[in-house]
Amino acid sequence: MVTGAGSGVGRAVATELLRAGWSVALAGRRVETLEGTAALVPDGAALAVRTDVSRQEDVAALFAATVARFGRIDLLFNNAGTFGPGGVPVEELPYDAWRHVVDTNLNGAFLCAQAAFRQMKEQDPRGGRIINNGSISAHTPRPLSVAYTATKHALTGLTKALSLDGRPYDIAVGQIDIGNAATDMTARMQTGALQANGSVAPEPVMDVADVARTVRHMAELPLEANVQFATVLATAMPYVGRG
Repeated sequence: MVTGAGSGVGRAVATELLRAGWSVALAGRRVETLEGTAALVPDGAALAVRTDVSRQEDVAALFAATVARFGRIDLLFNNAGTFGPGGVPVEELPYDAWRHVVDTNLNGAFLCAQAAFRQMKEQDPRGGRIINNGSISAHTPRPLSVAYTATKHALTGLTKALSLDGRPYDIAVGQIDIGNAATDMTARMQTGALQANGSVAPEPVMDVADVARTVRHMAELPLEANVQFATVLATAMPYVGRG
């Protein structure tokens, strides 16, 4: 199962898994973009399910449809997320905007992980894997990104807690922290991104396919092995020493 599968990292990971022979449930807010992802691998076993991960009823329907179609869930890539309004000072950020980012990035990841735990504990053979999409911002913030940064730091805590709580049930949980993968969401970085010193500078990006291959590697490990945290980033981007 891949959330946020209609574009960007989610689309790249979903198509990588489909080409590798996985059966993949594609979750996202717009069915047409999910169907566009599925069409990239026309002989793949894909199921498109319109899902708002911040809504409990949508998540329940997603998991029910996936199990009905494929019989079990071996992998959840918790990828759905939003930057929210960028470049807004803390004192001017509307509370509704804060809530939207938290509901999508953190609450959505929790709801999907909770549903995955319930399924993975009961299926036979038992167990499975959850990979959360963190970010470089799970370590180091960009300027004027308080909501996004807070949720990505929280995802690291979620990953650690799920990893511990999943041990008795053969549920392996890890996190991939991605920096400047070339997607529509990061297109502005190639023309200019706000730096910590107040300047605006273009930043290097990397092929999103390299991220997808890393997720596939994590996904295909046996359950007795786990990549707890992986950081994949454009080599020359400002991260080490950022700020």
